[in-house]
Amino acid sequence: MGATIVTTKDLMEFKLELLEDIKTLLEHNSGTANKKWLRSKEVRKLLGISPGTLQNLRVNGTLPFTRIGGVLYYEQGEIQEVLEQNKVHNRI
Repeated sequence: MGATIVTTKDLMEFKLELLEDIKTLLEHNSGTANKKWLRSKEVRKLLGISPGTLQNLRVNGTLPFTRIGGVLYYEQGEIQEVLEQNKVHNRI
């Protein structure tokens, strides 16, 4: 098996490709990452839950929300807090 020589030009091309990939990932994931308020659909997608489960979380007071007209909004920070508060630590 022969040796491969990596040049400075190769490293610069790799760097540019890597930066472009990171930029693409950040743009793709920034939809909910930087928003303070999320709508029901976004929360369901974020948590991977059904509309009925989200309704149960609202009804039993687990997940705080704000209603403006007929639209429900959830604060992303409060969703993170609920997740942290309900974290289970298994002791094996």
